[in-house]
Amino acid sequence: MMTALTPGLITLGAFMAVVPLLRRDSTMARSFLAVVSLVFLLRYLYWRVTATLPPPHLTADAVIGYPFMLLEAASLVAVALSLLFLSRTIDRTGAARIDGRAIDPHAPLIDVLICTYNEERSILERTIIGATGMEYGNYRVWVLDDGRRPWLRRLASELGCHYLARPDNHHAKAGNINHALKHVGALPERPDFVAILDADFVPRPDFLARTISLMDDASVGVVQTPQHFINPDPIQTNLAATDVWPDEQRFFFDILMPAKDAWGVAFCCGTSSLIRYAGLVQIGGFPTDSVTEDYLVTLRLKERGFNTIYLNERLTIGLAPEGLKEYITQRARWCLGLMQIVRGRSGPFSQDSKLSFIDRLSLVDAFMSWSAVYTSKVAGLMVPWLFLLFGIKAVQADLTELLRFFLPFYVWHGLSMAWLSHGRSLAMMTDVSQLIAAPAVLKAVAAGLLKPKGHKFKVTAKGGDRDRRFVEWPLLRIYGCALLITLAAIAYAFILHLRGENIAYGGLALAWSLYNALILTVVCFVCIEQPRKRKAERFDRNEPILLRQDGKWHLARLADISITGARLIDPDPPAPGSTIDCRIYGRSIAAIVVRRTTDGFAVRFEEGMDTRVHAIRAFYAGEYVRAYRGVRALPVGKALLMRLFG
Repeated sequence: MMTALTPGLITLGAFMAVVPLLRRDSTMARSFLAVVSLVFLLRYLYWRVTATLPPPHLTADAVIGYPFMLLEAASLVAVALSLLFLSRTIDRTGAARIDGRAIDPHAPLIDVLICTYNEERSILERTIIGATGMEYGNYRVWVLDDGRRPWLRRLASELGCHYLARPDNHHAKAGNINHALKHVGALPERPDFVAILDADFVPRPDFLARTISLMDDASVGVVQTPQHFINPDPIQTNLAATDVWPDEQRFFFDILMPAKDAWGVAFCCGTSSLIRYAGLVQIGGFPTDSVTEDYLVTLRLKERGFNTIYLNERLTIGLAPEGLKEYITQRARWCLGLMQIVRGRSGPFSQDSKLSFIDRLSLVDAFMSWSAVYTSKVAGLMVPWLFLLFGIKAVQADLTELLRFFLPFYVWHGLSMAWLSHGRSLAMMTDVSQLIAAPAVLKAVAAGLLKPKGHKFKVTAKGGDRDRRFVEWPLLRIYGCALLITLAAIAYAFILHLRGENIAYGGLALAWSLYNALILTVVCFVCIEQPRKRKAERFDRNEPILLRQDGKWHLARLADISITGARLIDPDPPAPGSTIDCRIYGRSIAAIVVRRTTDGFAVRFEEGMDTRVHAIRAFYAGEYVRAYRGVRALPVGKALLMRLFG
């Protein structure tokens, strides 16, 4: 066994010796890591094709073995493409600036479009308040209400923004935006740019001022910014890993999108983007032939000579899907939309498309990431069962052979991805997040490829009552059964029906099955939705603030804060029920003392609209949402063990 582990251990040593000499933003360093990974990948794939396939006869081994090998090869192609794109990165923060347009009433006009369908008042109120408080000299805010709600019309009027509704919901979000584009295009003053915000994304005060500075280049059609979230996603919550593991989108927005931008293939992600109005006019508005109209708008603008660039700054803060069902619905929609694009006139193999080779290759990369990777994940659960239960040997190798050829690639590639992503990519967590969405994603792959037209846009629900623990039984039944079959297969092959072949070749199936059992166990825990006690996320702080009571000012220390209240440390706390003013980030916010604590007191911000406006703007202007600078595997592993056995 030690002989089999030696190549992997040498690879580990080589990586640890080399990586301190490299810089993450260096194209040469990133390319070196990618090339070495590719060499190990090709070495493994060559061995896999030449030494592990069953004889080419009509046997169960061959019927299972050859398709599985092709599927594995396709997933490795997806890995190779991701390595290619990750070999570069770019940071446009230095190019973005705030200039006189921030206060100039004659600056280019921007129409901010807030798209909404069925979100609750508290969510929309935050977004509108943030949007109307941006520091830019010339913009209008429009609430695009596909729910046609009278209370929202009144709220928009109260908060000083425009309200638009249409008689139907044709083409969902894209149709809603297109209706607004026609409306603003018919006004005496047409916009120069439009900014898109989903109903739950609150912009920071400098969102417009930072993004428009990159529009000075007339070839830029879209400036996309990342999506950051004020709440943990379901995987973080259900695994009790919020403090040590970032939301699943951090790898995409913090690592992959800057890499795509470096290759010129960044794309619009809908919300938190600024788009050139003239470009939208040229392409006839947002395309409606995909449920991911945002990605498609980038492709159609590309065909007209407009590029999409990416500004990796936290300029908006939204809500991650709060439940597992919503999380999966969102990813299935993204997958379905990509399949529709692949089958459409802007697809990678379309003769009608004017896209460049690198744009087409980026689409192939996305297609393979959804189709081949998720399919191979599911197949990887089943292949060991077939050997342990029925003796079907789809992979004709033992564990020691696999370790010699696979382990060097696994070690180098896994460590490279973890290093490049500051820990945001860990193999086990990637497997968990992909497996949990796999049934819905594979259904979307089939639906989008077989029937690219006629699919409805499924809205990701936000808000609602989530203060109770409950179980996502449909998913738990699937993965619980898969876990039971895996454990039963191990017991059958090595306890109930031990054969010589199992002793000789069963090591690979056993190790494979044990890893699958671990992943399936974690997935089952993710299916148990943990309660979320607070309607507003609360963040720990440690900073001085000014308080005023009865006309007198004094200093206290802010211990934690949310948009509804705060806890303060003060040796001389005021009495419960008294009213005070809190000076937070330059704004005075009225608050009521609700209780005393051991070291101070807690306050609830007053319910009046003026107070809510000040509280929301102060909160979202602050640095409350935690930015993950780096993630380490050990704390993540500890959190998982505590969740599984605690």
